Amino acid sequence: MQKKTSLDSSGGRWETARSSYPINMKASIESGQPLTFHSVYKSDNGIARVSYVTEKGAIELRYDESRPVSTLNYRYHGNYTKASASREVRERFRLDQDMAPIYERMGTDRHLSGAISSLHGMRVTKNDPWETTLCFVISQYNNIKRIKGIVRTMVEQYGEVLETGETLTRLFPSPEAISRASEESLGKCGLGFRTKYVAGVAKACSEGLDLEELHRLDYTEAKSQLMNLEGIGEKVADCILLMGYGKLNAFPVDVWIKRSMQKLYFNNNDVSSRQIREFASRQWGEYAGYAQQYLFHNARIGGMTH
Repeated sequence: MQKKTSLDSSGGRWETARSSYPINMKASIESGQPLTFHSVYKSDNGIARVSYVTEKGAIELRYDESRPVSTLNYRYHGNYTKASASREVRERFRLDQDMAPIYERMGTDRHLSGAISSLHGMRVTKNDPWETTLCFVISQYNNIKRIKGIVRTMVEQYGEVLETGETLTRLFPSPEAISRASEESLGKCGLGFRTKYVAGVAKACSEGLDLEELHRLDYTEAKSQLMNLEGIGEKVADCILLMGYGKLNAFPVDVWIKRSMQKLYFNNNDVSSRQIREFASRQWGEYAGYAQQYLFHNARIGGMTH
């Protein structure tokens, strides 16, 4: 029987968080980031409500999705306090980040300028390292719809139960909970060949690997540490570093990005992922990861500049 967690909560009250630069929540939520995979999203007449779980409980957000917004309304459940819930929302969505210098560094050509115009205000979110690691190990050779289904199944199967009447009733599954499961049980979540990788990473984390320690390492060192884990290659490691550790110079190269970069910057020539990463580093420097996310999501929604 799974453990239950009693709740502290905001009692249904909506708190307010202001953003120093308007944030495009729709793009931030839908652009293939960890919250794309495990949040619950509902929209009614342009007002969106997004709920997600963390190791501390549940956060629910409410905002106008038709435009970038300067204010988010949120409430919390679980082991959050008012201060920790505020910190979670501000840090996850980078509400204190000034996007102006990022756009100045990114907007080096018409392709990025077009993506910025289309997705203005989109953030690269900052997520829990374990949550990010699990989501992107699952993401390999997968599409967003299937990733969502697998992650939500794992939350239902292995997440700790919350005693609440809210939509979300389970925490994001811990490494320990997953490591206790058999590979047969994990496979029933739809993981396929990824089963052994998920099991291995969960086992490593539950037996002493502290993902939080990677925060103190530079990009190259942290990437090397992640790639020591079976099932984590360069693309997955870069996704984890970008969205779990805030290393904004990481430039994940997947099928979408390779196709887009070859078309937009290499005259449709076939080039290696390494060449693409090196180009991105020269072109966008410390904000290469932001450039990647804008190019990636713009290509997905059909806005790629020809």
